[in-house]
Amino acid sequence: MDVPELLESASLLVPEATATENDITVRDVWDYLVHDEWDVALGLLEELGDGHPLPLAFWEKLADAAEQLRLERSAAWCHWRCSEIRNGVIRADLTLRPATEARRTTPISGAGVLRPMWDIGHLSPTGEPAVNIARLWVEDMSYLEPGGRATVRLVPLTPSQWKHVQPGQRITMHEDRTVAGTAVILEVHHPRAAAMPAG
Repeated sequence: MDVPELLESASLLVPEATATENDITVRDVWDYLVHDEWDVALGLLEELGDGHPLPLAFWEKLADAAEQLRLERSAAWCHWRCSEIRNGVIRADLTLRPATEARRTTPISGAGVLRPMWDIGHLSPTGEPAVNIARLWVEDMSYLEPGGRATVRLVPLTPSQWKHVQPGQRITMHEDRTVAGTAVILEVHHPRAAAMPAG
């Protein structure tokens, strides 16, 4: 499909009554589509999807459109949202250790590139802490400096290992054996059944 078809198809998956905080609806998207303002229409669809749970197909179509438009951050975000539907998402308040106290001296990318390890309370057979991997997206920031604090989104590599995690729980981030940061869980959303293939 080409970009207009992908965006039209995605817009049909948004319930007509859905609106953003700024009262943007799917009708506004159609106005931009009619005038071939595809990047604006894509941005509005992302905004509509961020406030309301929409199916995996919606985000897949937006990711494809963003790639065709060469909008790298939008494409990364839409692929990220697909991962959240498949694997669940944990939102947390993360504080990185300062560069003077940790091995990391450079900022971390905010766009879901980093796959750090997390101590979420599991133990190895010998009683040592065991870590679990989750990808990291920093909300509303392109990168996070050492010592910085931000709301982050975590997509677990193995969702079943994260079932016990709950709001208020404190977990630690690791890029090696040392603690790179500390996070407090804000929200937990398990994988959506609708993301599973029918069959």
